[in-house]
Amino acid sequence: QVQLVESGGGSVQPGDSLTLSCAPSGHTFSIYSIGWFRQAPGKEREFVAAISWAGSSTNYADSVKGRFTISRDNVKTAVILRMNSLKSEDTAVYYCAATERGWGMRNANEYDFWGRGTQVTVSS
Repeated sequence: QVQLVESGGGSVQPGDSLTLSCAPSGHTFSIYSIGWFRQAPGKEREFVAAISWAGSSTNYADSVKGRFTISRDNVKTAVILRMNSLKSEDTAVYYCAATERGWGMRNANEYDFWGRGTQVTVSS
């Protein structure tokens, strides 16, 4: 089993930045990649970004490309999502997820473990 804990959510204004962190623990040796998803009220959960467990490959949704950056921290114990130039449409609960199935997964049903989520609200 893998446990994931998100942190760093909050309320900001349009144009501001926010950094989310995902801390994996447990059987992390089985993880191929870590992804971030988000779900706004009344909408389906959508892919945001993913990074390979080694940190060598990244993948982004078109809606966040150029504004969000996913990375591993220096000691590789957490996955960071740096969000710049936030827009009101970025408002959602953000979830960290891990998959044992391989690289390049963009569908929520391809991820095996999930965190509880952290709220991000962008409003003036």
